[in-house]
Amino acid sequence: MTVVAITPLNDKTNGWSRILPPRQPRPTLDHDLVVDWVVVGAGQAGLAAARRLAENRPGDSIALVEAGTAGEGAQGRNAGFIIDTPHNVGSSLGELSAARDHVTLARTAIASLEEQVRKYDIECDWDPVGKLHTAVSSHGIKEILEPTRQVLDSLNEPYTWFEGKALHKRIGFNHFSAGIYTPGAVLVNPAALSRGLADNLPANVTLYENTPVTAAQFGPEIRLSTPHGTIRAGKVILAVSVFASQFGVLRNRLIPISACGSLTRQLTEEEQSRLEGLRSWGLTPANAFVGVTVRRTRDQRILIRQDMRYEPSLQRDSESYKPVAAHHQELFDHWFPALKGVSIEHTWSGFICVSRNGGAGFGEVAPNVYAAVCDNGLGWTKGTVSGLLIADKATGVDNPLIATYEAFSQPSRLPPRPFLDVGVRARFSWELWSNRREA
Repeated sequence: MTVVAITPLNDKTNGWSRILPPRQPRPTLDHDLVVDWVVVGAGQAGLAAARRLAENRPGDSIALVEAGTAGEGAQGRNAGFIIDTPHNVGSSLGELSAARDHVTLARTAIASLEEQVRKYDIECDWDPVGKLHTAVSSHGIKEILEPTRQVLDSLNEPYTWFEGKALHKRIGFNHFSAGIYTPGAVLVNPAALSRGLADNLPANVTLYENTPVTAAQFGPEIRLSTPHGTIRAGKVILAVSVFASQFGVLRNRLIPISACGSLTRQLTEEEQSRLEGLRSWGLTPANAFVGVTVRRTRDQRILIRQDMRYEPSLQRDSESYKPVAAHHQELFDHWFPALKGVSIEHTWSGFICVSRNGGAGFGEVAPNVYAAVCDNGLGWTKGTVSGLLIADKATGVDNPLIATYEAFSQPSRLPPRPFLDVGVRARFSWELWSNRREA
């Protein structure tokens, strides 16, 4: 029996969910349960896996257990980008082949998500407006944007290069020097999308919210303990992101990173008239560790996302948000002087699961135990498609994309702590210094 010492502890700061109407969570598991399948984690991978399991095995019983509530975990705290094309990749033949595979997998995920949004009329501000990948400095343009443009050319993917005034006119402020616009990305309210997917699961999937797993026994029969009941199942899919090591899976292979986001209050119509640029857009930075992700949302707020931190405790004190909110307010006031008086309304953090080599934790990790974790910051695409494919693999469905996904590396082994802590923090310091012009 493996004791799960740390479970997700989500605070009430998530701005994406706080701007939504109240939602009634599904009941907590309060009894002992026997099912054919159990999926742990109702993030992007868990929701996709549970749905695909139900499609593949309509006569089987499936339990989906979530430690918190839908949309309040990392799946509802990201910047809301669903990205189809790769960026920051090299131009070697091997990397180009992997980039093509990435596009195929990402678009499979986007098609699946769009199907559910349309079918169930999920109100999540689904906005297929594409995205910009931007740089501030000449170094960022030369080292990131120009190689990205070469990769897109090699893949025969459409894009538009913007720089100077053309870029500033598009987004309404002049912090960034150049950007590559790709049309296939979708922008959403991630908490609303998570809620909608969770509230429209197939009939043979039962979602239990506020039901953290506190202990797990793997073997011929799966046995999970929760605070008020146990679950016995034939097979389990772990879709628990950075918490996989708590289940004894992928230990010393996953790096937990927290990132903070802020949303302003909603702009008035008069304030919107003062803001130049498109009414909805999103941009990602050339360097994710140093740069800033910015969006103008469909409901007319400005999102700012920054402040990446290594968090081995898997928790972050909400008091740490105060200086982040102040910094985000400074950035906003500097970038949008015409909107003086518009305040940051919500600041929160969410976890990103990354690996040293960019590999994903995917496959059968023990008899009857499957995992789909570590999306390396591309949760809505990689998380969704890994959930779909792990369900196909577990049920024996012949899907050629399984081999495509399995061709990616598994997460490489990390040095033990405290050497890992020193190494990660040193790498962060180096990134911050060497790419300081992208801040």
